[in-house]
Amino acid sequence: MDIVYIRDYKIETVIGMFQWERRIKQTLSLDLEMAWDIRPAAASDAIHDALDYRAVAVRLKSHVETAEFQLVETLAESIWTILRDEFHVPWLRLRVGKPGAVRGSFEVGVLIERGSRPG
Repeated sequence: MDIVYIRDYKIETVIGMFQWERRIKQTLSLDLEMAWDIRPAAASDAIHDALDYRAVAVRLKSHVETAEFQLVETLAESIWTILRDEFHVPWLRLRVGKPGAVRGSFEVGVLIERGSRPG
């Protein structure tokens, strides 16, 4: 199985369940690992045969910036839905980190794995 990845993608959004969180934007950090057979793109050297990570990043930035979920769990599932339905990603490992959410920790968040691993 080949992996296309995006590491430490920072996006600002409104997220959280407390009133003060609903009035500010917070920076989230995303790590994505997406299953993708890179052999067709390697053979053709053409973007239309690749998983366009720039297009993925632009779409997720637009989605996350305008979303106003309370839970990172909900946001993570919405990201999986977009990648599955719009980009036809068969498998995803996603980490959504919320820095500063717990005093004394660098970051908290969720790590999900969805879909079927090809191969």
